[in-house]
Amino acid sequence: MDIAEIEETFALLDDWEERYRYVIELGRQLPPLPEEARNPQNFVQGCTSQVWLAARPVAPSPEGPVLHYDGDSDAHIVKGLVAILLALYSDKPARHILATDAEAMLNRLGLRDHLTPQRSNGLSAMVRRIRADAETALAHA
Repeated sequence: MDIAEIEETFALLDDWEERYRYVIELGRQLPPLPEEARNPQNFVQGCTSQVWLAARPVAPSPEGPVLHYDGDSDAHIVKGLVAILLALYSDKPARHILATDAEAMLNRLGLRDHLTPQRSNGLSAMVRRIRADAETALAHA
């Protein structure tokens, strides 16, 4: 699923209860995270729920290494938020990741206005982590 499809579906859903169900369904569609990826280096600090994001370079590109992300959370809604961020960032070059404005996309979806402050902070922590991974990948390219 790509981010444009997610934005289109959000626009079609009438209320936030339906949108929350959709976010949870997105999380259910994530492939399982291998147990070995549930380690301290993939653990995202700053989230109330347990969240893991595992980045790996999959190909070089003129914009830096292309990073593939796998992710998971122990909370259904947060796992859905992970899925949204992976749709936005996974399999993109590092420079593209750094140039992508996650806040603008989250505002278009209206997510910031409908998440608890803790979940909103956790979402920001996930975005910071993804951006840090991209910066690290560029530094080592």
